[in-house]
Amino acid sequence: MNLIFFDLDGTLLNSESEISHFTKETLAKLGKNGIAYSAATGRTMLTGTSILEGHGFDLPQVYSNGVTIWDPKAHKLTLEHLLGSVEVSNIIETAGMQGITPFVHAVDSNDYFIYHASPRHDIEKELISVRYQNSKAKIMPLNQLSSLSQVTNVSLIGVAAAVEEIERGLNNNTNLVTYSGPAIEGSAYKWMDIHHYQASKGAAVKKIAEQLGATNLICFGDSDNDLSMFKLSDESYAPANAKIKLKEVATEIIGANDSDGVAHFLRQRFSL
Repeated sequence: MNLIFFDLDGTLLNSESEISHFTKETLAKLGKNGIAYSAATGRTMLTGTSILEGHGFDLPQVYSNGVTIWDPKAHKLTLEHLLGSVEVSNIIETAGMQGITPFVHAVDSNDYFIYHASPRHDIEKELISVRYQNSKAKIMPLNQLSSLSQVTNVSLIGVAAAVEEIERGLNNNTNLVTYSGPAIEGSAYKWMDIHHYQASKGAAVKKIAEQLGATNLICFGDSDNDLSMFKLSDESYAPANAKIKLKEVATEIIGANDSDGVAHFLRQRFSL
């Protein structure tokens, strides 16, 4: 049984964070040919499920870099390696020293929560008003965060230099792992996601592959958080826009995400 896992941003999605028409058609062809596929992304369920809906992603999906596994058929949520109160406090304190207020993401069986103190910068206000307030998330004051809250990850956005300084500070905490990159809001800004160090796409993908009885695991990805699933996959493919370290360990380098590289490769690989 072939089982494919796609990273989303920079891999399956184009630069507009969308599934192109050509890729949609390719996914439909995979389904018609009985080829199993799903997604493993750093995105939260809040922003990830809506992108996948209607494109045949019926198998368990990996979100928040392996913290969250969502089974759309069984309507079942599995959470592993959540952040504790001590880790969250450390992140908030470290970010606050650089004048940035993080967004704390938490879930329960029914709702998605984003906890945030008063925004300090326009870029934070924009993120709340443009993305979060138009989503299904419940925006909550940070002081209402409970020790019982199931915190999947903490995210933040800010001036690149400040985010890089926060990342250096958090890397001293062995309980945490950070991922960062350029923000779509502009080249002057960077985003960062922080998770428990034991969470990884690889661990979650392995768990799903074993449950489904997959005999050939195929993974696509472009960034640091994809390395863990590349290491355990039977085949791994990095688009031309991927980071160098991904290209170095990939089975093959394929076309860039903005050129439908994944879709073109799949059509050739499976004679679709």
